[in-house]
Amino acid sequence: MRRLTKRYLKIIDWYIINKYLGTFVFTLGIFLVIIIVFDISEKLDDFLKNHLSFWFVVTHYYFGFIPFYLNFLSPLINFIAVIFFTAKMADLTEIVPILSGGASFNRFLRPYAFSATIIFLVSLIFNVYIIPHTNQLKSTFENTYVSNGNNQQQSEVHMQLDKKTYIYVQSFDEAQKTGYQFALEKFDHDSLRQKTTATRIVYDSLKHVWSLMDYSTRYVNGLKEKLVSGTKKDTILDVKPSDFQAHNNLYDAMPMKELNTNIEKEKIRGTGIMVDLLYEKYQRFVYPLSSYILTLIGVAMSSRKVRGGIGLPLGIGIFLCFAYIVTVQFSKVFALKGGLPPIIAVFIPNIIFGILGLYLLKKAPK
Repeated sequence: MRRLTKRYLKIIDWYIINKYLGTFVFTLGIFLVIIIVFDISEKLDDFLKNHLSFWFVVTHYYFGFIPFYLNFLSPLINFIAVIFFTAKMADLTEIVPILSGGASFNRFLRPYAFSATIIFLVSLIFNVYIIPHTNQLKSTFENTYVSNGNNQQQSEVHMQLDKKTYIYVQSFDEAQKTGYQFALEKFDHDSLRQKTTATRIVYDSLKHVWSLMDYSTRYVNGLKEKLVSGTKKDTILDVKPSDFQAHNNLYDAMPMKELNTNIEKEKIRGTGIMVDLLYEKYQRFVYPLSSYILTLIGVAMSSRKVRGGIGLPLGIGIFLCFAYIVTVQFSKVFALKGGLPPIIAVFIPNIIFGILGLYLLKKAPK
């Protein structure tokens, strides 16, 4: 590795890499401090109302909050950092000697590509392996102390557990881990073989079983039927209380293994969350690619020396940052609500801005 970097990266490359990564880390730190200050001011009443200690808030909330926003902001801060220090290099006439010395513009992009690769790899590792676990801290804290139980609850839930078993729950109380007006049906091909109903179904988190309250079970065997009823019965079902929750931050807190498991279960259950699960999975791998595309746009747009210094390129860069965020949100809405395939939705922002990057690269000074 050291031989490769020594062969392909010269002194001027390391100069640009140090400028790139130094500006990126510094800018990311500034934005993170600002976000934390605004978040504290917004949630301070919740912290005080629940009598939470400073150390508890830091370890149970900000240990999850900080990695989430570091990863979320990294491509956009990367974009602003590239524009800032590249425009400054152009303003100080540092780029002209590089290109005039015989280096092509593509050769000039090499240290940028190297730095973008570092950011891409770090972001990918965070997205796949670290962020889901830290998001569990953040989500648990928000749902417990900040949201005040106002998360949406699923109602009228129909779910297929396997090829033969279907369940129905009219409503579910997350706090009590209790479902109301429960029904379970088992089929043999198209024939109903067993139907169980219960006024309540309660999850025992210690035994990991469901308790059916005031239940009745009807067994069907052709023309013969048998009815069994009782006040309580424990049973094991391939479903957890979290399957009845509708928190907006539920899926981004799932580790990759759990996410894949839920995708396979959803293929059978068909509860209507498949798009959410697939979008979450795809965006974890695709979102880091934006570091390359936004770096390309930033270099192509800010490498030309303009009157007025770095103000104009930086202003355009901030505008494009907001445009990228809006495009990401629009594509997500079209995927979740408009029927757009998730794999296409996660690529739309990168495709649009990738085309813009290639156009600006063509117009960049050579």
